[in-house]
Amino acid sequence: MEEYFDYAVEQIISLCKIPSPTGYTKKVIEYLKREFDNLGFKYEITNKGAFLTDLGGEGNPLLLAAHIDTLGAMVRSIKSNGRIRLTKIGGYPENNIEGENCIIHTRDGKNYTGTIQLNHPSTHVYKDIKTMERNDENIEVVIDEKVESKEDVEKLGIKTGDFISFDARTIYTNSGFIKSRHLDDKASAGILIAIAKMIKDDKLKLKRKVYIMFTSYEEVGHGGSAGIPSDVKEMISVDMGAIGDDLNCNEYQVSICAKDSGGPYDYDVTNDLIDIAGYSNIDHAVDIYPMYGSDVEATLRAGYDIKHGLIGPGVFASHGYERTHKDAIKNTTKLLFNYISK
Repeated sequence: MEEYFDYAVEQIISLCKIPSPTGYTKKVIEYLKREFDNLGFKYEITNKGAFLTDLGGEGNPLLLAAHIDTLGAMVRSIKSNGRIRLTKIGGYPENNIEGENCIIHTRDGKNYTGTIQLNHPSTHVYKDIKTMERNDENIEVVIDEKVESKEDVEKLGIKTGDFISFDARTIYTNSGFIKSRHLDDKASAGILIAIAKMIKDDKLKLKRKVYIMFTSYEEVGHGGSAGIPSDVKEMISVDMGAIGDDLNCNEYQVSICAKDSGGPYDYDVTNDLIDIAGYSNIDHAVDIYPMYGSDVEATLRAGYDIKHGLIGPGVFASHGYERTHKDAIKNTTKLLFNYISK
């Protein structure tokens, strides 16, 4: 099994390095196409841009969903001094991106690098650098080009509505930690690719029909609201486990969510996940996430009649520069392995 845990980590690292802010996920979709072509699974891309594949099996259809869209931004406007005012994609405080390198993706295919800075970035010049509020009025993108005016920037082909992705800064340490932006939810996306490889290599015997879906609009709340196969009876969002005050999960465990801001998850599904983790000696935690929503809740709000659950590897500093550990990847993979082969 160890080779599949390593494979999951390799996939996570590759996925994190592909820019895919919500609404600009074509590059990561192309990556998934190549990987699943290599694995030999047929797939479809929904009208909404989700990636859906049928892994086989018979009866009681289950959908496992991870999202491959990430936090990001767009060009809100171009300032007279040649800087860019951004608008956020997804929920995060501006201080989480201050000083971050980024890429501006123009709609005609050009890429320009830049840095997200406070309007008053120098401690040697500005007295208010410590107290200035971090918001979209005081944060700007400084482009790595010789530009001094709005007209200079427009000559580059940069326009309002262009996407901005953040440097993932992905690092895999000798001690097994994965540090990166966008582990939410590329950690779980990598796990699902590893599950598909296990099935391909005949290491995992399905006891039910299993689909995998990679959604493209989770960070803005409607990722799982469409494209669900009509025969699906149960859906599990494989997302990230939150870590922090009043929560049990750590960076080495799989987290099983009993309730989030959308309400409680299905009683039977949650019990099954807890029971399997317990008798399989899988290191896990059961938690309630106070400020969290998932793809499967969007599916329910869209009117689908399904049972629902939520699990994921513990991820520290969510929606910032995140961190998890290979052990959490192992434990999440093991729980999914045992759940779909029971």
